[in-house]
Amino acid sequence: MSVSDSDSSSHGTDYKFFLQTSRDRLLLEMMGSTRTGDSRSTWKVLIMDKVTVKVLSHCCKMSDITDQGISLVEELFKRREPLPSMDVIYFIQPSKENVVMFLSDMSGREPLYKTAYVFFSSSVPKELVNHIKCDSSVLPRIGALREVKIFYFLFILFVIFFFLFANVQMNLEYFPIDSQAFTTDHDGALQELYGENAENSRKFDACLNVMASRIATVFASLKEFPRVRYRAKTPDASEGTFRDTIPTKLATAVWNLVSKYKSIPNFPQTETCELLILDRSVDQIAPVIHEWTYDAMCHDLLDMEGNKYVVEVPSKMGGEPEKKEVLLEDNDPVWLELRHAHIADASERLHDKMTTLSKNKAAQVHSARDGGEISTRDMQKIVQALPKYKEQIEKLTLHVEIAGEINEIIRDMGLRELGQLEQDLVFGDAGAKEVINFIRMNQDASPDIMLRLLLIYACVYPEKFEGDKGTKLMQLAKLSEKDLEVVKNMQLLAGSSINKKTTSSSFSLKFDNQKIKHAARKDRTGEEETWQLFRFYPVLEELIEKLSKGELAKNEYSCMNEPSSAVQETTTKASARSSNAPVVPEKKTTPHSMRSRRTANWGKSHRSDDGHSGDAVLKNAALDLRKMGQRIFIFIIGGATRSELRACHKLTTKLRREVVLGCTSLDDPSQYLKKLKMLSEIQAPQQDGFRF
Repeated sequence: MSVSDSDSSSHGTDYKFFLQTSRDRLLLEMMGSTRTGDSRSTWKVLIMDKVTVKVLSHCCKMSDITDQGISLVEELFKRREPLPSMDVIYFIQPSKENVVMFLSDMSGREPLYKTAYVFFSSSVPKELVNHIKCDSSVLPRIGALREVKIFYFLFILFVIFFFLFANVQMNLEYFPIDSQAFTTDHDGALQELYGENAENSRKFDACLNVMASRIATVFASLKEFPRVRYRAKTPDASEGTFRDTIPTKLATAVWNLVSKYKSIPNFPQTETCELLILDRSVDQIAPVIHEWTYDAMCHDLLDMEGNKYVVEVPSKMGGEPEKKEVLLEDNDPVWLELRHAHIADASERLHDKMTTLSKNKAAQVHSARDGGEISTRDMQKIVQALPKYKEQIEKLTLHVEIAGEINEIIRDMGLRELGQLEQDLVFGDAGAKEVINFIRMNQDASPDIMLRLLLIYACVYPEKFEGDKGTKLMQLAKLSEKDLEVVKNMQLLAGSSINKKTTSSSFSLKFDNQKIKHAARKDRTGEEETWQLFRFYPVLEELIEKLSKGELAKNEYSCMNEPSSAVQETTTKASARSSNAPVVPEKKTTPHSMRSRRTANWGKSHRSDDGHSGDAVLKNAALDLRKMGQRIFIFIIGGATRSELRACHKLTTKLRREVVLGCTSLDDPSQYLKKLKMLSEIQAPQQDGFRF
């Protein structure tokens, strides 16, 4: 399929990014479709189960839902008051329990609601359709069927078609966590799939099946038909374990589900995008290394719950400061602009923004006071702008405080020295001597810091942990036997990859055959960074670039549906056109050696007079990226990292192809360490909570 400028995707020139498409489907295709005829001006009830509540809350705000005529949101299995004069929308999973509850609500002489519009989050099994059609009192009360006046036999056939093929199957059961990322909400996937004896557990198949179903709904929702690629098990079967086959099993399950979507109206019949399924063993350094972007530092160093940050604000009554929760998310323009910037860059730009905004406002006020020629209209504009100015000052002040707290933690914990050692290890510029010296000189460092350093060391030098060598290192770092178990669990997660890395050059983390030093990465040519400690990049970045060029090694990354030579040739040429297209201009910096650099070069960003450069820059970027090539989907079993999410945003601009990151969870280093520790435990905790 061509991805030229005229037909770059299955969506034409009116391109919508992943999150916007998901939101529009829920608000317009689901809720908006019920606003017809005499129901257009009436308020409705929205009923969901625990899973669909999470789906909706990740995509939409309460105000979005209210705008679509929803006055009340309730949970399916909670006691509800009858509202027989109101219509209701059900957005539920197609499970037997949910269907039974729906029929209970709408059957009999006195149903709870007037008319029901039913939407399922994934494909509806035929047995559930048969269960619904058997209740003759409910069928006339289903919104899309109530006007059907035909013979009973034809009516039943219409019911079956309606529930199997019509838009009641929303096929939207994933959880967007970013404009270009989603999870399947499998926080315990590492333990359920990779733990000891996991393959013999009942949870193993259940976890994979639900995961595959939720991934498949992404493609059904976006009407994309993927080429399904996956990280294949080792060619030498004697080295392989069941863990090596997990990406293969998931790819097979996803392909089987997506293949059935060809019966959906307007669904593509040929491949329109790429899907690459990986697991966490592809890069075990990314989850534990200190990432120096503003976003990563916030979640790594601050005591945050999800995206919630607690800030102290002065009390209006003059008493003790009050605690206020703020959300660091995409509707905050300052966060949106700075989240992927280096922490030093973010701090400098925040200071400049605050100074610029204050000077501009002070000049306006001074002109209003001393200049006798200011007009009434100008004065009115200044007064009207005051609330916006106050909001901007509050946003900037919040981020200045957050950045200040992060920089203070960096100083107190000596993270610059640690960060330099981590990156020197990864790029082959440090070894045992430097690690041992750091441990001896920092005996009061926290156990987590030491553990993360030794995990990186174990990834680069696995032979240093053979026999009792690892135990001696752990003792030197004052770590416990349980911490040593974490290193062993990391190697367990890697499966045969450790053997492949030490015995051949085919392992993806090893880029060349250097006998003098180990290196898990090589410096990227042409991408030298201005900022200290910004050399590191996740393996995912290189894999995406190779995937876009069609250069992934077929013996390591197999394809479920290898395209024909003609299709492949067309796609390769189109990808080349896409990669050669002009991109959003980036500020050029003078190249220099990162290895010798120890102080930051404070760069300047494009900014407007009000100090909010984010809006203008991001809008221009959006305009430049309207015509996109085929989407690239990446799914990582076992959790993704913020550095990998940053890479997806970066490559979306560079490749002019939207890169969507899917994962079982998005983990910060502390969360990942806990999961590694749990690999040896018997059972992962159940994740059944939800937010709205």
